[in-house]
Amino acid sequence: VQLQASGGGLVQPGGSLRLSCEASGSISRADVMAWYRQAPDNQREFVARSRSGGGTNYADSAKGRFTISRDNARNTVYLQMNNLKPEDTAVYYCYVQILPNAYWGSGTLVTVSS
Repeated sequence: VQLQASGGGLVQPGGSLRLSCEASGSISRADVMAWYRQAPDNQREFVARSRSGGGTNYADSAKGRFTISRDNARNTVYLQMNNLKPEDTAVYYCYVQILPNAYWGSGTLVTVSS
């Protein structure tokens, strides 16, 4: 499975972006689909997770502002980001787990700045 992330860009504080991560194969069997991010000089950190049973989890920094969703028909996972803050600036990576394997996608850069 190959993953291609897109949707990043430059946005002003308070703005919104929707990230997409399209898989080359079916994600209907994916146990977990998630987004992580890595800011300059920082370690990669968890942002949001969608489990196959329908549950979702968010980092505290993302709660109330970000929403993860998946479209199995399009083999795509999304991250809707609202009320963006400068501290959200990072490269965002998608992650898919289809046991026993895990896959990382290419990153997409999000810059939040006025």
